[in-house]
Formats: sequence, structure tokens, C-alpha cells
Amino acid sequence: MGMLVEGRWKTGEFPKDEEGRFVRQKTTFRGRITADGSSGHPAEAGRYHLYISWACPWAHRTAILRTVKGLEEAISLSSVEPYMGKDGWTFSAEGEFADPLFGESHLRDIYVRADPDATGRVTTPVLWDKETGEIVNNESREIIRMLDHEFEELASGPDFCPSDLEDEIEQVLDEIYEPVNNGVYRAGFATTQAAYEEAVTELFEALDRWEDVLGGRRYLCGDRITEADWAMFTTLVRFDAVYHGHFKCNIRRIVDYPNLWGYVRDLYAYPGVAETVRLDQIKKHYYTSHESVNPTRIVPVGPAIDFTIPHGREGI
Repeated sequence: MGMLVEGRWKTGEFPKDEEGRFVRQKTTFRGRITADGSSGHPAEAGRYHLYISWACPWAHRTAILRTVKGLEEAISLSSVEPYMGKDGWTFSAEGEFADPLFGESHLRDIYVRADPDATGRVTTPVLWDKETGEIVNNESREIIRMLDHEFEELASGPDFCPSDLEDEIEQVLDEIYEPVNNGVYRAGFATTQAAYEEAVTELFEALDRWEDVLGGRRYLCGDRITEADWAMFTTLVRFDAVYHGHFKCNIRRIVDYPNLWGYVRDLYAYPGVAETVRLDQIKKHYYTSHESVNPTRIVPVGPAIDFTIPHGREGI
């Protein structure tokens, strides 16, 4: 692991507080694409490139929105390699994981292109403006909203944040972020028993709560899929393959929750979504990249998970 400090790469450990709690640093590029171009970044076909990691749940949610909104032709996309070592996210020299824009070797080079004095973690996703040569944004929650709302003239998919549900969607996104989306990392990267138990307890309390909620409604905010569901999905779809074992989130599996397990399969069945779930990349990244968690870097063969089993949630 490492980070940029005034444009120079410095290696280091995952950030933590004095009590061993993992601390996620804030993203640094917070510009916006707007339909009317008032931000300086107009929503235009072919202008933007989305750098992701297929392994990263934060990047995965942006890849899903690009797909379900029908923006594949309007916004290009490429992925870094699954392994992330002391040099951070890297590109291959050629093939699927090459940098198609500049031929760079590291994702940090893209950050430095945008800001030669960049300071902060080098993370995915990255939304790049090809015309201005800038990183527009690297905050996944803001990127999915831009893809959802600012590209309406180019999109063919539905609105995943309709105005009548926007307040509830924002509330749910807030409610799932710390205990669930970030909670698996807080458990996995904790360096004290107390910090781990605090995180894993909050995680399963949240999962138990949403299991109950989903017993009475098909999706998190009712009968329509929203941005909140895609944000929850990218954590849950990784849970049994990675977080349960690798991050010690092992009180229960998602398959042990009848409603959550059906819910994941329901979202997986949405047209185009299955193709974005790269379990090979997900497992390779987590089990080989986190030496402090898995020193041998052995990638487990299992578990066998069939997301295509009929979910049976149509009548909820």
C-alpha cells in the first residue's frame, strides 16, 4: 500500500487510529459532470473514460451504473490489474489491463497527470475528462449519481434515483455505508481485537436489520431498484467469496440470510449486471494483495456460489 505526497509515491500501511480501527481517507477529486455543461464538464458522448478495478466494490458500482443506464458507447472503461502491491494499482503493458489512454504503468501516473502535486490515496474509480486532461471525480457515490442523472440524453436505462425517492435513497446510502460497505474493511483491516469485534458486530447488526426490511419489500427503498441497491449489491456479492473468510466477517454468510440471498440473486439477474461480476478478479485481488491479512497469498478454490438460482422475489 502507499499514497501520493506532493506528487511522489510513498509506501505505507493501511491508515488506522490509536485503537487499531481502520480509517478510510476521503477522496480528493470532487468535480462534476453536468448535463448543461455549467461545471466545465458537459455530458458528451466519447468525452469521458472510467478507470476501475473489477475487484473494487466502489468501482464496481460505477461500472454497473454505466451498464444499466446504457452508457457503454458514451463512456469508455478500462480496468487496472487485480493485484495491488506496494506500488498501488498497476496497468499491464498490453491486453485487458493496459492503460488505453496514455500507456501508463501505474494508476498513480493518471493522478499526477491531473495534479503534479497530488496528495492522497490512489483509488478506483477514476472519472477522466479526455478533453481537459483532468480527473473529474474519484468518489463513487457522486459518480453513480452523475451517470444516473447528467447523461439522460445519452442514456437508455431507467432513473435509479427518482425525485420522489431521493431523500430515502440518500438516507439508505448513509445507513449502509459505515456498517456494511465500509464495515467489512473495518473488520478486515482492524489491528486490535476490540476494533475488529466492534466492526464485525455493527456489520452483522446491520445485515440482520436489512434482512428484516427485505422480508417486506423487494428492494431497499420499496418496489423499485435504486442507487442504494447497487451500492449494497457490490458489497453483498463479494461477501461469501471474500469478506466471510478473508476479512473474518464470519458470524453468518449471505446465503444464510433467506431475504438478503434472494435479493442479491434478484439484482444479479438484472440485464447486464452478471457480466460485471468478476469473481476471479475479486478473489485474486483480495487474497494476493493484503499480505498482512493473508501472508501466503493463497487464493481459495471455493466457495461454490450460484447466483443464477431463481430468486423468487417477484411477488414481494
